[in-house]
Amino acid sequence: MKNITLSADERLIEQARQEARAQNTTLNHLFREWLGEIARRKDRIQQMDEVIARLDRELAFDRKLTREELNER
Repeated sequence: MKNITLSADERLIEQARQEARAQNTTLNHLFREWLGEIARRKDRIQQMDEVIARLDRELAFDRKLTREELNER
């Protein structure tokens, strides 16, 4: 595992430490989780785009629906 050095406002660091204590974990652990979430964002966006594209293909209509059909319940 690689180490990094960060700078932040002292109050912000203390608030983050308090949150870590409240979650019964460490600031380091919370930070690693946060980094992981950032790193996975691109993958999640790509997965959502694939689902939307698949739904778009599966829900395609052969013709344009009328206003009445669109508003049917």
